[in-house]
Amino acid sequence: MSGHSKWNNIQGRKNAQDAKRGKVFQKLSKEIYMAAKNGGGDVDSNPALRLIFDKAKASNMPNDNIQRAIKKATTAGEGEHYDEVVYEGYGPGGVAILVHALTDNRNRTASNVRVVFNKNGGSLGEAGSVSYMFDRKGYIAIEREHLALDEDEMLLQVIEAGAEDMEVSAEVFEIYTEATDLAQVRDELEKSGFILAQAELTMVPRITVELSDTDSEKLQELVDKLEEDDDVSEVFTSEG
Repeated sequence: MSGHSKWNNIQGRKNAQDAKRGKVFQKLSKEIYMAAKNGGGDVDSNPALRLIFDKAKASNMPNDNIQRAIKKATTAGEGEHYDEVVYEGYGPGGVAILVHALTDNRNRTASNVRVVFNKNGGSLGEAGSVSYMFDRKGYIAIEREHLALDEDEMLLQVIEAGAEDMEVSAEVFEIYTEATDLAQVRDELEKSGFILAQAELTMVPRITVELSDTDSEKLQELVDKLEEDDDVSEVFTSEG
């Protein structure tokens, strides 16, 4: 995982999302709805809902919106249903791309995603074409501002909490866990008094691709276009 700073990608994505906050809330509502529908509306007993709840709060989603989505999912009645779909492909410079979507119409979403790839220098691949290049991991970010711990002391705390790896930059400690350990590590770090800037499940590339400035800009445009689709929840790339 060395050399791959997810934090920089998160900050860039957050700045872009600030300009389209309404759409972000709409997508989060869909994720909250599905998590509550599948595992119940209690944040404390539903780990999947807790993760999305934290993600929504980090995006400054109003609590009323969150509770509305939970209530809608847990109220008696058939309600809505979304399928979780993954699309795989390549972008400029041969970078691998994973697109996660929640959709109530697979044909519509597949068509929209294919068009975006084709119009923005990418190509949509078959199932399994790039997914083997990524690992499902838990990701936690803790900003270093106001922290008195040095890197070695922080690493000890992180390992004791159950994490498997840590990357360090001037601004942030980036902590990686097994996907199944994320909730436990998050809780242990919070019990130790750390304030988490981010805690989520993610896809980490096993090998990253260094792109030229031109290809990097083209990739960002492709990712932005994919994220504009109402059905697309997350986009992951192997850019270094």
